[in-house]
Amino acid sequence: MTSVQQRTSILVVDDETSLRQALRGSLAASGFAVEEARTGEEAVEFAREHSFDLVLLDINMRGISGVEACRRIRGFAPQTGIVMVTVRDSEDDKVRALEAGADDYITKPFLLRELVARLRAVLRRTHSDNGASGSILRAGNLELDVERHILRREGQEIHLSPKEFELLAFLMKNRDVPLTHIKLLRAIWGAEYGNELEYLRSYIRMLRKKIENDPAKPDYILTEPWVGYRFHNPSDPDSPKPQSDESG
Repeated sequence: MTSVQQRTSILVVDDETSLRQALRGSLAASGFAVEEARTGEEAVEFAREHSFDLVLLDINMRGISGVEACRRIRGFAPQTGIVMVTVRDSEDDKVRALEAGADDYITKPFLLRELVARLRAVLRRTHSDNGASGSILRAGNLELDVERHILRREGQEIHLSPKEFELLAFLMKNRDVPLTHIKLLRAIWGAEYGNELEYLRSYIRMLRKKIENDPAKPDYILTEPWVGYRFHNPSDPDSPKPQSDESG
């Protein structure tokens, strides 16, 4: 195994040799220590034997699926960052990947700089609390006082209902994390929720009216189409935008 003491270690998993080799060369040039696996089974075995900072895992492979490999790796490596490579227009795969424990996903085709930004964002989250444990959460011109239940935008206090505040706090604490509709509904309203999508969308619309310069073109609460939402800090250059950021 390559020494990973000074470089971020990543396991690239794909059954296409040419793509694996291309990713290996590009990621190595970007400062990663790269290992390869050809199948989901091989990835699970490698991840059991060696500690990786990140796993880049294709969702469609021969043998066990990428989703199943993700679920198994997450079971014994809770701190490893996992990014799934999915196919565009396959929203069900994205939801399944997140529910299996993936930290994020990227859809083909993608640019190297976009992939690297996404990997580093996941690494930042998995190696720190992302400021989530603090009583003050900041992003752009927003300042959320968790203990006092106060939101300020450009220094001006903005009134939020209790559920609006709870939803915004949860989104900000999970900055850069794609959150499914079901996860948001259950986290904020309870385990019995999960299908009330219009209910959630209504609260997102209300929040956007209060925190966004243009609610139709949000900078903070971005839509992951058919999946859920992601909180983005527009003033953080290391906070990557999703590939699709339409409002909804």
